Parts: sequence; C-alpha cells; structure tokens
Amino acid sequence: MGRVAGKVVVVTGGARGQGAAEVEALAREGATVLATDVLDAEGHALAGRLAADGLQVTYLPLDVRDRQAWDALASYLEEHHGRVDALVNNAGVAARDRIPDVDPEAWRRTFDINVTGPLHGIQALVPLMRAGASIVNVCSVAAMAGHVAAAYTASKWALRGLTRTASLELGGRGIRVNAVMPGLIETPLMASASPAFTSAALAEIPLGRAGTPADIAPLMVFLVSDESAYVNGAELVVDGGLTAHVSHKGIADAIAAP
Repeated sequence: MGRVAGKVVVVTGGARGQGAAEVEALAREGATVLATDVLDAEGHALAGRLAADGLQVTYLPLDVRDRQAWDALASYLEEHHGRVDALVNNAGVAARDRIPDVDPEAWRRTFDINVTGPLHGIQALVPLMRAGASIVNVCSVAAMAGHVAAAYTASKWALRGLTRTASLELGGRGIRVNAVMPGLIETPLMASASPAFTSAALAEIPLGRAGTPADIAPLMVFLVSDESAYVNGAELVVDGGLTAHVSHKGIADAIAAP
C-alpha cells in the first residue's frame, strides 16, 4: 500500500516535464491518476508506459482554459470514480517579455492558463471532493519577489492569491489548498529561457545547481497524502535557496538589453 493508495488524482500539464514526474510519483505511491494536457502524443505515451508497469494512469486531453472541457472531465470522474481526491494544477506557460514589450494578447493567454485554468479546475472538481481532499497549485518563486517577466510574474502572484483565498473558503469543507513555489527546474519550460538568464540564476542558487522534476514530485505526494492533513494555505518553496536572499536585481541586470 502506497502513501496515496486509493486516491483519485487529476494532474494538469501532466504529459511531460515536472507534470509527468508528478504523475509517475503519485501513481507509484498507489494513486489512480488522470494526467491531462494538450500534448496528446506525449500524454498517451506516458500513460502507456506507466500502465505497462501496472500503474493506474489514464491520459485525457484538456485545455485548462476551456471551462466546458473541465465540466466534461468532472462528468467523466463522476461516472468512472464517483469522486476526486486531489487536483494538482500544474499546467502553466512562461511569458518573459518586459513591461514595454508585453503584448496584450500574450498577457491574456498567460493569465488564462496560469490563473483562470486553476480557477476553472477548482470550480469544476470541488463538488466531487470530500473532506480530506487536496488541491495543489504550482506557483513559482516568481511569486515570492519582483521579476522582470511581467506577465508570468503577475500571473503567479495572482495564483498565489487564489491559493490563499481558496484555502480560506474551502477549509470549512475539509478541503486543503496549498501552493508549491518551484525555482529553476530543468523542464522544457526552462529550456526556452535565455542562456543569460539561466547562467545568472544558477549563480544565485546556494546549492549551486538547478532542480529537477524529481526534486518537486515527492512534495506533491506529501501534499496529496493524509500526512499533510493539517497543511492548508501553505506556500512551500523548492528552489535550492534562491529566495533565501535578495538576488533578482542581479539576474535582471544580467539579462538587460544592451
């Protein structure tokens, strides 16, 4: 019996990178996991690989911006499982433009995915949750301080606020809502960052390295499990010590346009 045995868990953005590591970690600890994403080929491949190991993983396409798609997922969960025990709002996009260059459409897209998507998920799936259920919102260290990626930073601060509000509103029903703040993690999302950013950020990390998806996944297992039964409204930073000191101006200066 694993630490989350018998729990039904939804992970958004679960086809690759950090989301895929979370899906696998939860499944190996006994959960029935529904991995959702817009990357269908990668999602089906992940589910097939894990199912071949005897794990309970299903891939379902989901654009987190689409409330009707969330409602359809809720209907699927009700029909096949009768409930949902945890939602991991992992899906997110980067948006690194500075304020003078922010495109309004890119701003809206960033908020639609990084903030409104989790809101849709909470609204659609909470009716299927019982006391003891868990919601985990994947924020970022960008929500711990000011960063020059305007849309991304603002969206993660908004998700941090949504987490606190939801922890207050849903706590009375026994549903816990927490935020995880990853730092520099080696994922496809980080691979799109400039070498100047990566170099400057690495220099500010006391542990001297970037994190990996395997550094984040065990925390998700803990937050979904009953071991975290009294953890609610928490903001858990996993960044190798990056935000333990003031560093972000140095990073911003390193990547400033000449």
